[in-house]
Amino acid sequence: MTTSDSRSGRCLCGAVTFTVSDAGDELGACHCEMCRRWTGGAWPVLHTRNPVTFTGEDNIVRYRSSDWAERGFCGKCGTTLFYHLLGNDEYALSAGTLNDQSGLQFTSQIFVDEKPGWYDFANETKKLTGPEVIAMYAPGND
Repeated sequence: MTTSDSRSGRCLCGAVTFTVSDAGDELGACHCEMCRRWTGGAWPVLHTRNPVTFTGEDNIVRYRSSDWAERGFCGKCGTTLFYHLLGNDEYALSAGTLNDQSGLQFTSQIFVDEKPGWYDFANETKKLTGPEVIAMYAPGND
């Protein structure tokens, strides 16, 4: 179910589903080493500050990857689901898990200083380095 007001998605096996209202249509990609190891490449996400409603919560495995964030994946099929900023409850949802990907726009990239030289995106986007991102989201940098 996708309307202009909400987006929904699911893992590969369907054990975890989610819905978020007013999610917007802007996608970003992360090039950090952790995201590349976790997903196998640059990781496209839909970033939202709105509450995300999950079903199948007991199938979500959460891995605390830093002092301020955790990563979530389906414990049954392994699908990468989200990156969750704990302090302000923001989510970056895996773009590939969205049920309807129409109308999405690729607008930003982060950790561009960690991107390997063997790929580039052709899209013109806003680009932030790792230190710029950390300055925005790390605890104590309000």
